[in-house]
Amino acid sequence: MKSDFRNYLFVFIAGSLWGTIGFWVKMMQANGSSSAYTSFVRMLLGCVILVAITLIKDGFKAFKVSRGTLISCMLLGFICQGLYNLMYSSAVNTAGMALASVLLYTAPIFTAIESKLFFREKFSAKKYVALLINIMGCALTVTGGKLGGLSFAVIGIVYGVAAGFLYSLTPVFGRIAASGDGTPFSISSYNFIFATIFLALFRPWNTVANPWEPKIWLWGLGFAIIPTAISYLFYYDAMAHIKETSKVPVIASVETVIATILGIVIFRENFGAVNVIGMLCVFGSIALMNLDFGKKKEPKPDKA
Repeated sequence: MKSDFRNYLFVFIAGSLWGTIGFWVKMMQANGSSSAYTSFVRMLLGCVILVAITLIKDGFKAFKVSRGTLISCMLLGFICQGLYNLMYSSAVNTAGMALASVLLYTAPIFTAIESKLFFREKFSAKKYVALLINIMGCALTVTGGKLGGLSFAVIGIVYGVAAGFLYSLTPVFGRIAASGDGTPFSISSYNFIFATIFLALFRPWNTVANPWEPKIWLWGLGFAIIPTAISYLFYYDAMAHIKETSKVPVIASVETVIATILGIVIFRENFGAVNVIGMLCVFGSIALMNLDFGKKKEPKPDKA
């Protein structure tokens, strides 16, 4: 039980750190970066940091993993990092940030289906209720209940749902990779190596006026350390031990709450009672996913 708490706490910490992503993105773009270049710099610097830490900690032997682990890391890098970043950026550009954020949190639904298919997880009524509350909470937190400001471009909705689906695969591929012979350090390193290669194919440096702007790289370094290297080390450490993959995106959805709080505190974004209700729904869904109701304690055996 203590082990389960520790693992889900690590997912919660990772989600909280991911909640700062919007801050780093805004600071980089304020200094001349583009969405594509921001993603590339994040992956590249994150890759350098993680590889360096892995080599210092475990040496080159840490990168000797099985073919299955390597394929899982490749899928994580190409699909759950590279392609996901492209889909999400496209959703933001065509449908707006609010709608893109809401559509991203279709991910728990996809993860629930995938967990049932790949890991034969049992899905109780409690989980269905928690999922529903979670998605509703994320939507209210992001929009404040004001749907009129959302841009309903069809292609944007397609990009948003695609981003949600790709994001949903992270705990699935992450669990497969973490259950192999790799460590959280080697898995994170390979993940970002493949993501960097994938994003480099699109030549993102051509989308900015000055790719070597020092301020872009300075903010990019913070982006690579806090919601990237540190968060994924927590995440993959947890995924090596978690048995209920469907819980992961719900717990990680604390990201939405943290992002909203930062938007209010730092960028003076509008905030009202509906946003508070949304946040409470998110935290409520996380609690519901992890509380055991109606389980009777096993009687202690009689002493002889």
